[in-house]
Formats: sequence, structure tokens, C-alpha cells
Amino acid sequence: MWQLILPTALVLTAFSGVRAGLQKAVVILDPEWVRVLEEDNVTLRCQGTFSPEDNSTKWFHNQSLISHQDANYFIKSARVNNSGTYRCKTALSTLSDPVQLDVHIGWLLLQTTKWLFQEGDSIQLRCHSWKNKPVNKVTYLHNGKGKKYFHKNSEYCIPKATYNDSGSYFCRGLIGQKNISSASIHISIGDPMSPSSFPPWHQITFCLLIGLLFAIDTMLYFSMQRGLQSSVADYEEPKFHWSKEPQDK
Repeated sequence: MWQLILPTALVLTAFSGVRAGLQKAVVILDPEWVRVLEEDNVTLRCQGTFSPEDNSTKWFHNQSLISHQDANYFIKSARVNNSGTYRCKTALSTLSDPVQLDVHIGWLLLQTTKWLFQEGDSIQLRCHSWKNKPVNKVTYLHNGKGKKYFHKNSEYCIPKATYNDSGSYFCRGLIGQKNISSASIHISIGDPMSPSSFPPWHQITFCLLIGLLFAIDTMLYFSMQRGLQSSVADYEEPKFHWSKEPQDK
């Protein structure tokens, strides 16, 4: 019995560890663009679980700890040296996945919310000017061909991405009398069934542990049943030898 109960206890301990590992912090960009121009303002928000004793947040820029402990990290008038990866963690949350922020110099920048999309995702693109100067007669181009034209600057949305939407994008428009084009960016459309789209390792481990726990409990149940049946089978009713009392002779 104890030989089966001990593995069950170990699985339950591991199961608790996995549940704790599921608490991962998340970094969110506000606004959500991963590419910005110098002098743009950006806020990075850390979503995680805090303890009553410790409500501080640890922030990392390019793997180096930065001296900021608030859940919101505000970058005012961004500079190129603000580019890089950002991660955060809280008292009850593990280190987040990295979020890349790129700061560029120029008059016009094509912005995107991420680089890799899945089929069916909505793609949002923005032709962004330095200090938000007015841009007119804006054209969005895909692989060198015009895709969308706006008399007044506006965001370009692809409601449901397909493989054909992969490729190079840039925008151009008029700032004052100057005809300006942005640099090109490459956007990829992935397969939802690709390995990168599979559940994270800790979710797979969680499911395996649940299955293992069920198997051990089942083995324990049938082992107890066999033990009870064996006890009944080994039981023999005692035989009594009756003798008559003297007066019955």
C-alpha cells in the first residue's frame, strides 16, 4: 500500500509545482506597436500576480535589471538606446516572455503589432510620422505593389491573414510637399498547426501528470480490491468438535 501511496504523493507535489509554474508575467505595450519613432512615448505594462507583502515589479532591459519597480514602465521621448527586449516578473509570477521594442530615426515609419501572425489573424498596420505630423495621400504597398490608398492618413487592416499576405510592406505619403517613403518590413504568416503554435511545455507536462495521477489512483484501487478478495479467499471457517456433556451420555 505504501509503495503506491508514496508515488502518488510525489506526483501531487510535482503537480503543485507545475501549477505554480503556470503563473507567468506578461508584458503589454501601450500603444501596442513594436516599432516606434524617436520622441514617441511608450508604456510597458507588467501583468502578474502580486503578494500582499510585495507589490513591486522587476524589469529587465536586454537581460539587465533596471531600477524601476512599478508595474507600468513609462518611456518618455524614446531614443534608439531604448530599443531591445523587455521582460518583467512579480513576487508570485515567473519571468515573462521577452517583448521586442524597436526605436527608429526618420520621418515616416510603418508600424506593426508583431512580426509573425497566424492564418486568420487580423493584421494592423500604421503609417506613422515623426511627432505625428500630418500625412496625406498615403499608400500601403505589399511586395512593391499598392494595396491600399487613403487621401488622409489611416491605419490599414487585413481582417483575416492568409499565406498570400506574407512578404515585404512599406508606406509612402506627403508630409507637407515632401513625398516620403518608410523603410520596408517583413511580415510572416505561420501555420496554426506548426510546432510554435503547440501548447507550451508546462501545459503538456500538466496533462501528462494528470494522466499519471489517474493511472496510479486506478492501480491503487484495483490493488486494494485484489487485497480484499485475497483476504476473503484465504479465510477458512473454523471447525468445531462438539463433545457431549456427561449428563447427555
